[in-house]
Amino acid sequence: MSGGGMDKRKLSTSGDSLYEILGLPKTATGDDIKKTYRKLALKYHPDKNPDNVDASDKFKEVNRAHSILSDQTKRNIYDNYGSLGLYIAEQFGEENVNAYFVVTSPAVKVSLVICCAVVTGCCCCCCCCCCCNFCCGKFKPPVNESHDQYAHLNVSDV
Repeated sequence: MSGGGMDKRKLSTSGDSLYEILGLPKTATGDDIKKTYRKLALKYHPDKNPDNVDASDKFKEVNRAHSILSDQTKRNIYDNYGSLGLYIAEQFGEENVNAYFVVTSPAVKVSLVICCAVVTGCCCCCCCCCCCNFCCGKFKPPVNESHDQYAHLNVSDV
């Protein structure tokens, strides 16, 4: 899967489009995928359709669908997480996809916020006030409210 193609496609978690490209159900076997791929690859091959740009694009889609669905690991990731899962596998490795989706789940995010609130005593200072309250803004330098700071400027200087 090329990185350039992912920029154009919206990442989804539905996982239906690759099967639709090949015209197969999700329950298709490896042999079904292989047979359908060969038939579609011959039909849309650029050498058989030299003046048809749509056939060339369809050929690329069929190749991409076959390369993912014929690899059992990528197919499992695609079936579980859709094209977003494939993108995560490409970025972080196939073995880290499950961990990524667990860490980014809403339950983990809520748990993290609750733990942070308990640890910090709900004072919204994530460093437990070890920063001497600098993050809370209590030790900001005083603002010089002197209006005389521009008194030495002349109108001709501006």
